[in-house]
Amino acid sequence: MVITPDIPTLKCTIRNGIKFFELIAEPVYQEILPGVFIKGWGYNGSIPGPTIQVYPGDYVNIRVINHLPEATSIHWHGLDVPNKMDGVPDVEPSPRIEPGHYFDYHFRITNPPGTHMYHSHVNVAKQDMLGLLGGFIILDPYERHISKDYLLLMQEWSLVGLDKGKEVSAGKYDLKPFAMDFNMFTINGKSFPSTTPMPVEFNDIVRLRLGAIQINHHPMHIHGHQFIVEKADGNPLADNNRILKNTILVSSGETWDVLFEADNPGVWPFHCHIAHHVSNNFTNGTGGMFTTLVYK
Repeated sequence: MVITPDIPTLKCTIRNGIKFFELIAEPVYQEILPGVFIKGWGYNGSIPGPTIQVYPGDYVNIRVINHLPEATSIHWHGLDVPNKMDGVPDVEPSPRIEPGHYFDYHFRITNPPGTHMYHSHVNVAKQDMLGLLGGFIILDPYERHISKDYLLLMQEWSLVGLDKGKEVSAGKYDLKPFAMDFNMFTINGKSFPSTTPMPVEFNDIVRLRLGAIQINHHPMHIHGHQFIVEKADGNPLADNNRILKNTILVSSGETWDVLFEADNPGVWPFHCHIAHHVSNNFTNGTGGMFTTLVYK
């Protein structure tokens, strides 16, 4: 199974061969640093929302309950689903989910194993930038050679009331969803040093699944290792198209799966290479979109 550091995996129940999931869209206080909360919108009390994990051929029913003050929907980003289940009510027969109501998205998983996402497709500029997104993983039932498998989702935020270059005080901060300037950056809803390290062991084969859904693009860089680019937007790359890199640009709406062998013990950074994105409100020291690989 895939581990999403700091984010839960969504549990399901199985009835008559159908996997039933439930997502509750609701206001969320997300703690990005100790005592520092953003007042956003998320799913099941989390920003990003819980990670959904399924297998090819599964038939799923995902009930989305709306506890927000306005209508919403979910788009299953990158998944091949029937038009009514695609979650874009402005142009499709897929419905708006009004406050206090729910909708059952149901479809069969026809994509190959890979990494996808889900996010709101109503008032996108507002709802996505308040946090309505999560990871959607299609697992390979026959895979045996991966030792560690991690999902990392990058996000950027504009917190109201922060003086640029000043330490971030504990408190609950409103967000400016329509802002184009950002002062805090997170991986899986946490800013460094609150990001949870990813443990590995020597000779592990490690997969990192990377995704972004908001405004900025993020060149994600690993230290001490080189990785092979395995999949793009959930689609496998042919062996002769797999390139060896140590930095990959994760653009908005993209996912990338990369593989590397853990062959260089230590504590190694993995971070966005845009300088402003590895600070907390542009203060001294390392922060933001930064985490570590830790050999055990």
